[in-house]
Amino acid sequence: MRILVILIISLFSSCRMFVGGTQKEAVLEKDRNTPAEKVNVFLGSSGDHGQLSPAASYPFSMLSIGPQTYPTTHMGYDHLAKQFLGFTHNRFEGVGCLGSGGNILVKPFLGDKPDASELIKAEESAGPGYYNVGFSNQIKAAVTVYKNNGLHRYQFPAGKKGIYIDLSHVFVGRFVAEEHTATGNTVSGWIDAQTTCSAGTYRLYYAMQFRQPVSLEALNKHELIAWLDSDVQEAALEVAFSSVDVAYARAALASETLEEMSRKSASDWNQLLGRIQVKGNPEREELFYSLLYRTVQSPYVVSEEDGKYRAIDGSLQTSKNTVYNGWAIWDNYKTQLPLLSFAYPEKFQDIASSIANLYPYGKKDFATAHEPSNTVRTEHALVVLLDAHRKGYKIDFPSILDSLQAEVNRLDYTTPDKALESSYDAWALSQILKELKQDKLSEKYKQKALEYKNYWEKDFKDLTRDDVNRMSARGMYQGTIWQYRWSVPFDVEGLIELTGGEKAFLNQLDTFFNNDYHNRANEPDLQVPLLYNATSEPWKSQALMHQLAVDTVVQHYFNDNSRGIGSYIGVIYKNQPDAYIRTMDDDAGAMSAWFVLTALGIQPACVGWPVYYLNAPLFESAEIKWLNGKKFEIRVENYADKHSYIRQVTLNGVKLERNWLTHEEIMAGGELVITASDTPDKSWGIQNQFVPSLNIRK
Repeated sequence: MRILVILIISLFSSCRMFVGGTQKEAVLEKDRNTPAEKVNVFLGSSGDHGQLSPAASYPFSMLSIGPQTYPTTHMGYDHLAKQFLGFTHNRFEGVGCLGSGGNILVKPFLGDKPDASELIKAEESAGPGYYNVGFSNQIKAAVTVYKNNGLHRYQFPAGKKGIYIDLSHVFVGRFVAEEHTATGNTVSGWIDAQTTCSAGTYRLYYAMQFRQPVSLEALNKHELIAWLDSDVQEAALEVAFSSVDVAYARAALASETLEEMSRKSASDWNQLLGRIQVKGNPEREELFYSLLYRTVQSPYVVSEEDGKYRAIDGSLQTSKNTVYNGWAIWDNYKTQLPLLSFAYPEKFQDIASSIANLYPYGKKDFATAHEPSNTVRTEHALVVLLDAHRKGYKIDFPSILDSLQAEVNRLDYTTPDKALESSYDAWALSQILKELKQDKLSEKYKQKALEYKNYWEKDFKDLTRDDVNRMSARGMYQGTIWQYRWSVPFDVEGLIELTGGEKAFLNQLDTFFNNDYHNRANEPDLQVPLLYNATSEPWKSQALMHQLAVDTVVQHYFNDNSRGIGSYIGVIYKNQPDAYIRTMDDDAGAMSAWFVLTALGIQPACVGWPVYYLNAPLFESAEIKWLNGKKFEIRVENYADKHSYIRQVTLNGVKLERNWLTHEEIMAGGELVITASDTPDKSWGIQNQFVPSLNIRK
């Protein structure tokens, strides 16, 4: 690999390399000891198995520089593809509707015409913050990203050469418009493109600057070629993004070398990923950090250091705090956002405030016409805001209360799934109003939430109908009647009553899992394994969490079929390019965060209540260390890979009979000791249970 290997050695002590499409491990100087060095950025990058990419990225940055291949997948790249079309500059990792992003295609080429110069992959390597590839025509490329600034470096053989730029390139042809100025060695301007699922439009401002003389030629309105002197052997192109205007993008351009920028990016990745330290099986550690890496790609920082940002109506605003955008809340509110809430509290305050700040500027369920970054959807934002408030984060509810009410008043109840999900938001508003001492209004929306029972009786009670296992039956979204019937996390007590009491509830849960009706390829029934924790048999949840995370599962459902077509038997989470189950999109960290939470032994009991259920962790120990000096240690006694049950729990030396922790207990720091076992202790965890209910009094 000559130059590429020399580059990587200078940047990192080790890397994971893929040569000719085959994975092999390479230890260049020492074992991978830091979290960033344990990350496999190729996980989930092949086929429809996560829809992830190995793009050079930076935590919560809207700029990521990644390879564009033919054929392509959601993220513009498929690990098995050999032909490259060039490099693009953003992607919303793991989201549906064939992906989101893919702006500004850049392609190095040889000869007179870009199309005639094929880029065929010969070797590649990548890690957090960088991506490198060598092609069969002797062109070599290295890219890195630090914050909203990125750098391309190309090495060429002798002869005529150039760099092709397509300013209209966007995934799935979602280009809308662009304007640019090209002078000297700089191209800058703005681009409008449709967001995920073409639901709205985002605008990004950019500046691109070559670090050597080039001759810019306009091929047409949106395409250019930067011609290089024939004797040039190396060319560098810097790219910076802003959501505010071109001037900010230009100001972000720096003069650092690729090595300097890569080191800074790797350092910040290590700091962020190192917030959680796990110890155990080395291969599982690599899987853990590879998935934690995915949970902190988004949302995106869209404000500048001076506080300027664009709101979702396109207006220029100023904030004292960091502003985020790029939401997939329907997908990740059960896992990724709760993980951020306790792992990165210094960031989550601004993330939660940014969600609240959508309301004054015309929040919709999907994107608006003036988004500052590519985004997806914001259903259940109300639930997230209630959850944040109860975890101690400051939310200015009075200033947005009218908008919150208006959102709940227009909720859709027309299909069975929407009826239950809308009831969840109505419950969240009733709880927010209760916090604001508006008891009369609170009761009004509580009664609205209670109407879920009528919808449940109508569509979910009768399991003898012939469509209960049919994907998207009765107009539902990517789920079955069996999978959506549990979607009342805010009133599990009421759900138990609807099924006929605890015995019937347990029988139906057993039927659900014993017959493999559960769908691990999507989010609608993601929380169902936790429901045993609200019964006299919490040990069944402990077994399920372990199995779903690391053991063999039987999967009958995918997003493009119903039961009985192409079933899967195997492990879900694998540290390889064809990771996950087919059609199981990572959805902006939703699926990755589920594994991270399970590995730590804690899962949100009901988003909206600051409570976490316990399961046996997947590591011998874990530690969360915060910036304020506090730390929360999780230690497993009698640890073994097959010990999936909990025998005993102590918190700061005191026996804990309940099977849950509060957010406050975690954030206070201390030590949680879980004694694991290979057999269930059916007497543990059945005292002082947390059962979400409309009747809970805070």
